[in-house]
Amino acid sequence: MTDAIQDEIIKEFEGLEWFDKYELLISSAKRLEPMDDKFKTEENSISGCQSKVWISSYRENGRLIFNLDSDAMITKGIISLLMRVVNNRPPREILDNELYFIEEIGLKSNLSPARSNGLESIIKRIKEIAESEAN
Repeated sequence: MTDAIQDEIIKEFEGLEWFDKYELLISSAKRLEPMDDKFKTEENSISGCQSKVWISSYRENGRLIFNLDSDAMITKGIISLLMRVVNNRPPREILDNELYFIEEIGLKSNLSPARSNGLESIIKRIKEIAESEAN
């Protein structure tokens, strides 16, 4: 299932110039439900990001439900893509699947070093949550 979603994301970005890819990220960010302010705590904050990023999660019916938000539109757009792939999935599936869409759509190579580090921090935190819930 996760691979189909990643392939769908790759197809959406296929053939676009970087300006258009950023526009698509911003459009995705605008569709992301904002996180309730009560979850925007220091505990839910992800360090290593240039912008402010928060993550909360809970488990329901054996699946992880993530809620992520950011104060920066590009970061929020990236988050929206990540959530499409990992949200409402069993922890083991999140751990076992490689997030190959990031490389395929050129995110890794076209982000600033600070944003790239932030992306790595977000993915690391998602995997840590999945690891803690998989046991």
